[in-house]
Amino acid sequence: MIFPTNVKYTKDHEWIRLEGDVAYVGITDYAQEQLGDIVFVDIQTEGETLAADEVFGTIEVVKTISDLFLPIAGEVLEQNEALADQPELVNKDPYGEGWLIKLKPAADADFDSLLDAEAYKALING
Repeated sequence: MIFPTNVKYTKDHEWIRLEGDVAYVGITDYAQEQLGDIVFVDIQTEGETLAADEVFGTIEVVKTISDLFLPIAGEVLEQNEALADQPELVNKDPYGEGWLIKLKPAADADFDSLLDAEAYKALING
């Protein structure tokens, strides 16, 4: 299982990576492994400003639909259009081509409340 150190993690198994003033958000390698084959990603919040922990979309696998929670407050700028035709990218490359949204973090976004790679690894290994 992969735990990149250049991202922050949430207890809900999302990750966030800041690049300049834009952040990429996705689900972790652990989450995609637990979910299984992803068949559909539904994100209807493009252009909306949401609070941390608000639902920004859903991921559908064969037997269930899971909510996606925003790691920090901010405006959803863009969703990964490639996932419309290739939702399996989330399974294949969760930290790269399988990103879910681009986010403009709110001025008061609390990155310090998020987990680093070691803390996240400890969380899932219980």
